[in-house]
Amino acid sequence: MLVAVEASGDLLGANLMTALRERLGESVRFVGVGGPRMSALGLDSPFDPADLAVLGVFNALAIYPRLRRRVRETAALAVREKPDAAILIDAWGFCLRVARALRRSDASITLIKYVAPQVWATRPGRARVLARAVDHALTIHTFDAPYFEAEGLPATFVGNPAIGANQGNVDPARFRRDIGVSAHTPILLVLPGSRRGEIARLMPPFKQAVLRLMADRPQLKIVVAAADPVAADVKSRLETWPSGITVIEGDAARDDAMRAASVALACSGTVTTELARAQCPMVVAYRLDSLTAVVARRLIRTPYITLINIAARGFVAPEFVQEACTGEALAAAVGERLDDPALRARQIVAQSAALQTMRGGVADPSAAAAEAVLAILRLREPVPRDYQSSTTKYSPQAGAHEQH
Repeated sequence: MLVAVEASGDLLGANLMTALRERLGESVRFVGVGGPRMSALGLDSPFDPADLAVLGVFNALAIYPRLRRRVRETAALAVREKPDAAILIDAWGFCLRVARALRRSDASITLIKYVAPQVWATRPGRARVLARAVDHALTIHTFDAPYFEAEGLPATFVGNPAIGANQGNVDPARFRRDIGVSAHTPILLVLPGSRRGEIARLMPPFKQAVLRLMADRPQLKIVVAAADPVAADVKSRLETWPSGITVIEGDAARDDAMRAASVALACSGTVTTELARAQCPMVVAYRLDSLTAVVARRLIRTPYITLINIAARGFVAPEFVQEACTGEALAAAVGERLDDPALRARQIVAQSAALQTMRGGVADPSAAAAEAVLAILRLREPVPRDYQSSTTKYSPQAGAHEQH
């Protein structure tokens, strides 16, 4: 069973499904919750998870009744299908509730959290909470595991899939031909996010930045990538933007655009790691709603919001957050990079060095995650466990189980 309710989680789930199928053959059956990528691989999701992709405690409260209903539906699916394991992908709030519901409904299911929460950046108490909810954590950062192991939760580093994804079919020259620009035309790739709230908060300053940049640089080509869950919203908002802007959809077009672009203006998230992998210099932006921002400022323990900056321990890519995220500031940072090839080259080198740090020696993160899942299942006890008195944790690294 795989559960993913966000666009990035849908991609993680699809890649993991592929890697597991390569190892288990066609006899393996997948059930759970997922988006279009997982559905294309045969997952029959009981509901469309797009309406659960929200960020922030106050936004989650607004959909709380719906969230509870979806948790019950997910747990009911597990009761019917009796999976060997449930892999809960990203989406901390939803997946934690699902883990607890699955624990109550069938304690024999092995629960695996794929992409452990970033407790090193905020809310370290989540490590203890997760340790009580699941059997194992799969981490994408080399420095994650000790936080969870200290709470008795085995954790396996599997690498960051955004770094290891295959880019063999990427063709920037083809992309330029398709959108009708020459090899020398500067391209700004705009990536406004994959959640409705991100689109609502970032599209206005992004529009202001684009208007400034186009006024000063008439030759500049603007390309906007519309993520599947919010494509209609993005297109609707672009109706008030200047003419001549190209909108792209789908992974293949976006990957080509990342390689072809001169600079990217991006919402903070998984896409920033993908941009670094594509050797595209970027400017990063983010805005939370005002109430969530007040809470976040009290909780966040790192000065950076972008993983490559965290890995580099410096602002390799400039970040503009909350009040600093204005059209004027974004346009200035993007314009500086459009006008200075040497600056772009230095940023690409620094981004690549940060990626190497993040890679941690894992060549294929999806394959590593699949191997970790199979190792956890090989160590699974043959009888249900009493989670009221003790929790059995498994560590594929140690090759044995420990009682906590």
